[in-house]
Amino acid sequence: MGNSLLTANNIPVAGEYDIKNVHAMKILDSFGIGGSFTEFYTMDYDEDVILMGHDGPGHVEIAQEKPKLKPLSLYHGKQSQGLSIEMSVKNGPVTLLSVVQTKEQNFKLLVAEGKSVPGPILEIGNTNSRYSFPIPIKDFVEEWSNEGPAHHCAVGVGHISSTIKK
Repeated sequence: MGNSLLTANNIPVAGEYDIKNVHAMKILDSFGIGGSFTEFYTMDYDEDVILMGHDGPGHVEIAQEKPKLKPLSLYHGKQSQGLSIEMSVKNGPVTLLSVVQTKEQNFKLLVAEGKSVPGPILEIGNTNSRYSFPIPIKDFVEEWSNEGPAHHCAVGVGHISSTIKK
């Protein structure tokens, strides 16, 4: 909960010590579109959507509805207790951003635009959203993965890939 509150107040916090992703979150936040911590976790081929989310830190300022505070007895797949924020990203245009380390030890920004779409999600105390992209999800995941990102990325509301490229 604290990480989500900090993230929503322009102080992004890296989950799982993913420092590259906290940079991606800060870039999106600096453009005023959020910057929520997320990862790919399943694909629905019938509806051509990717479900993405994480157990924190969610950027509560970009939630579709009022976020829920949810006590958990299974926290990030481990037997323990914790308090989490459950939310979905606002429906509409989104930008994904990842800071990628290249084999030459340089960094590049990997950006994609899609849409957060309504539909069923896992109600497990995490940020969970459904995303569609201009190309089939199978092709999207393959093209995204071929660029070498870590498994986390940041998501913000709105399309700003041209601004990021500049």
